[in-house]
Amino acid sequence: MNDRFETLAQQLRDDGHKLTQPRAAILHALLQTATPLSPAEIQERGQTYCADLGLVTVYRTLELLEGMQIVRAVHVADNCHGYALSTPGHTHHLVCERCHAVVEIEGCGLGEFLDSLAARTGYQITGHWLEISGLCANCQRNN
Repeated sequence: MNDRFETLAQQLRDDGHKLTQPRAAILHALLQTATPLSPAEIQERGQTYCADLGLVTVYRTLELLEGMQIVRAVHVADNCHGYALSTPGHTHHLVCERCHAVVEIEGCGLGEFLDSLAARTGYQITGHWLEISGLCANCQRNN
């Protein structure tokens, strides 16, 4: 976890941002889990590292980190969303409906479909977001 933390911290610095104690706490909270966390969960876990971490700071930091593509919003079955660390590049998510585990899928086979969609609708497609829900292998076994 230390190497990944240092890599993320350096990304912040390289982009001209300071690694404040609250930002470090948020990164630590996100590094501790493979499931998306709500801003309130990030605040709670982050307070282990920064006792006075506030929810407004969490939201502002998540906005910054999302803009830098360090985190991604992940929508879960209960129509809420959480945040998870992302890997560089174009990815999509598989989200378990029960335990909310997330698997990132690198690459995308939607190019031909999107080209066809643009031709049919006249839209200039500038991006897309795909999230697939289901039950992970562990939840299927425990069913």
